[in-house]
Amino acid sequence: MLTLTNAELAFVLGRLLMGVAFLTHFLVRLPKLAAFQAGMAKQFANSLLPELLVRPFAAGLPFVEGAIGVLLIIGLFTRAVLAAAMLLMTALVFGSSLLEQWATVGTQLVYGLFLFALILHSQYNRLCLDRSAGPTAH
Repeated sequence: MLTLTNAELAFVLGRLLMGVAFLTHFLVRLPKLAAFQAGMAKQFANSLLPELLVRPFAAGLPFVEGAIGVLLIIGLFTRAVLAAAMLLMTALVFGSSLLEQWATVGTQLVYGLFLFALILHSQYNRLCLDRSAGPTAH
């Protein structure tokens, strides 16, 4: 029978929770990708970011979120994926800050804090496809 310590169980469930959050961003945005992209371009029209940067970012964002979500759920490349997710959140905080959407920034910082905790405790990764997941993984 599989036995996980409390720390291992907390990490696995946290990884799954974050994976589902990222994956559902992809799933709800995919059917309306053009509208999502146009909405972001309109939202940033009066910001410092040119549309030439906003549109490709908006087009790729759901796919990056989906990839992060799937990889976290299955536990593959977990540490690198958590770092990529943190970098993505940094980009999102930057954009939301340019728009002065402070409530959104606050939500994004909560995601960042959760990702920080997962990275900090990644040695507890179990029930995953990562080969290095074990007591000495870091």
